Amino acid sequence: MAKKKRSRLILTTGALVLLGAALTYSFWPQPTPVDMGVAERGPMVVTITEEGRTRVHDAYVVSTPVTGRLLRVGVLPGDPVVRGETVVAQMLPTNPSALDVRTREQARAAVTAAEAALRVARADLNKAIADMELRESDLNRVKKLIDSGTVSQVVYERALREARLAQATMDTAEAAISMREAELANTRARLISFNDPAHAAQVDAMEGIPLFAPTTGRILQVMQKSETTLPVGTPIMEIGDVTSDLEIVVELLSTDAVQVSAGDRVIIDAWGGDEPLNGVVDRVDPWGFTKFSALGVEEQRVNAVVHFTDPAETRQSLGHGYRIEAQIVVWENDNALKIPSNALFRDGTNWAVFAVEDGIARLKTVEVGQNNGIHAQILSGLEEGNTLIQYPASGIEDGLKVSPRHMGE
Repeated sequence: MAKKKRSRLILTTGALVLLGAALTYSFWPQPTPVDMGVAERGPMVVTITEEGRTRVHDAYVVSTPVTGRLLRVGVLPGDPVVRGETVVAQMLPTNPSALDVRTREQARAAVTAAEAALRVARADLNKAIADMELRESDLNRVKKLIDSGTVSQVVYERALREARLAQATMDTAEAAISMREAELANTRARLISFNDPAHAAQVDAMEGIPLFAPTTGRILQVMQKSETTLPVGTPIMEIGDVTSDLEIVVELLSTDAVQVSAGDRVIIDAWGGDEPLNGVVDRVDPWGFTKFSALGVEEQRVNAVVHFTDPAETRQSLGHGYRIEAQIVVWENDNALKIPSNALFRDGTNWAVFAVEDGIARLKTVEVGQNNGIHAQILSGLEEGNTLIQYPASGIEDGLKVSPRHMGE
């Protein structure tokens, strides 16, 4: 009986010990699982990323040199052209407009008046010729008389003057006839209409005014394709050299533009090719403009012009007006001490991180240099190889035991 009681006591005591151990293990503080990163040295760049558009720097717009009828344009976008040799379009003179009844009658009356003025001018010429012949006869008689000493020198000079005046009057009459003939031709031209058979036959016989390519390159776009009548200065097409004259225009926020300088390296990505392209900032415009974003936010933008530094063969498929993504490098270091940006947080007015030392979280104040959103440069407070807590939660504090988070935790 005593042995049974002793055995029962031993079993009960053992069960209580196991239960206590299980409860102790269950409620014993466990290390908090966290994501960890490492402070390391390596290359680091800070970029300003914006969308851009390609364009031909010296694009030529071919316009109508005169008012006239543009014949159907035969060239297409992408066609190669040679300066001064390739005919890109042809024009014909403008057809005269249709005349209404009143305008036609006014033109006919003007023709009648011009014909009458021409007859008057011819009559004046006949009178001037008669006067000149008379004055020349008088001058010849005076010459004979002055040789014999019958008349004085004054009489001879007066006769000479009268002859010269008669000659000038005849010249004036001849000029008046030329002027009246021109006026008559002008008034008769007003009667020409677009349905005049003689004029239509003359226009159809013309081959047109050829328009030559102003530069060597390719047709970028054709604004006027069909045959139509255009005023002087109307754009017809645009021509440029996409092979050697292509550049990029990037619209930067004005707050970003002040950080960009001519000569900054540019990484050109998302252009459709397999590898990024390289470029350099050529200039930043000194003038900004207002633009509304897709969300309706008013922004001040500044244009930055980027030139390609890679050979043209690496971007043969790029054309005028294509979209790209430009990453302008404003700072870079080949051996920077960097940590993941998500390990940083504010501790008062200072930047801080949680470093992991022997499984314990330790609060450390750090001095941060550049930050590109993925990595942050550390100037002081950490050393290469330090382990850090990424995404530190509010429950993490100095002295807390932590462990690496495994997949699925």
